[in-house]
Amino acid sequence: MNIKSILTDYSNFEEKTLTNRFFKHEDILPLINQLPSEFKIEQLGNSLNGKSINAIKWGKGETKVMLWSQMHGDEATGTMALFDLFNFLQQNNETVKLIYENCELMMIPMVNPDGAAVFTRRNAQQIDINRDFIQTATPEGRILKQARNNFEPHFGFNLHDQTTLWSVEGTLKPATLSYLAPAFDKALSINNIREKAMLVIADMFKELDQLLPHHIGLFDDEYEPRAFGDNFQKAGTSTILIEAGGYQDDPEKQQIRRYYFASILSGLTSIAGQSYEQQSTENYFAIPKNNKQIFHIMINNLVLNDTKVSIGINYDECPKDDGMSTYKSYSVQDIGDLSFCDAYEVYDANGCVLQGNVHFNKAADFALSNKKQIILAFENGELLQKH
Repeated sequence: MNIKSILTDYSNFEEKTLTNRFFKHEDILPLINQLPSEFKIEQLGNSLNGKSINAIKWGKGETKVMLWSQMHGDEATGTMALFDLFNFLQQNNETVKLIYENCELMMIPMVNPDGAAVFTRRNAQQIDINRDFIQTATPEGRILKQARNNFEPHFGFNLHDQTTLWSVEGTLKPATLSYLAPAFDKALSINNIREKAMLVIADMFKELDQLLPHHIGLFDDEYEPRAFGDNFQKAGTSTILIEAGGYQDDPEKQQIRRYYFASILSGLTSIAGQSYEQQSTENYFAIPKNNKQIFHIMINNLVLNDTKVSIGINYDECPKDDGMSTYKSYSVQDIGDLSFCDAYEVYDANGCVLQGNVHFNKAADFALSNKKQIILAFENGELLQKH
């Protein structure tokens, strides 16, 4: 399989009705219902607010693979990638044949449709579904848990988004993608089940690092006893976490979805062709770790109290009431020596005039200008102007 070649043909299978992160259950339901007959659709149950949660099965192979997305309602990249995958699997090529003959896929897009409706992480009970494995107080958690128990998958793909402030160790680049074979115990033990997930991820990284160099990190593997990925790993499903982070000038993650799709396809091909068996855990652990050495905005050479400093500014992305967009609230997150950091946008304050005050851990509320124009202007956390 040549991932690069497949991505050059992306426009032929990209689901064009999904153009941003704010699509809803009513947007994806027609896409599910119009899938051809080789896709078997099963309603697994309903969310708290009565929205259907559906599984789509495809393939006739012996190796069972379960993929689920949008447990968190505001993490939509995996869902976009799954619908691109549905379209790709309708093509006639050797990669599709390989997966079809060797795998049976069960794909569950949008586990949390109520959260997606208002673009929030949690469900209608205000519970984080991915911290509900033990208690299963949420209908969505119960559905997902039962789906795994019934299907008994050999492999699982847990599809999420992470904050855009994760970076890749040693690169000062955003972690556009992050991978992880979740731990199944506090000791972070490695058994045959977890090892298989690590080997598949090593195969994925080998492919994707060529397309997205210095932008892929290994997520922290701290054990979370309430999480589904950790518990599915424990139950015998080799579980692979994929997280979509940030990428320059891609706020709606339309470029990231391509790399996300490529990650899923690479993993499925590795499983179908069993190429992961030629990998080693050393290659998994060699993937650079995630860290946090980037800001959304950084201003260098700013004079505060007669001292030249850098300031790091980040935003919180908050959903608007209609769930169809967000607003960004900017605050000052660091002041001082930030020479070991980078940012999506970097400004030089040399020769500039500061109007207003800069306060650590407070809403950005100042303007920075040179002799010609305003460079940056914030008012009570709102970005008014930038150049």
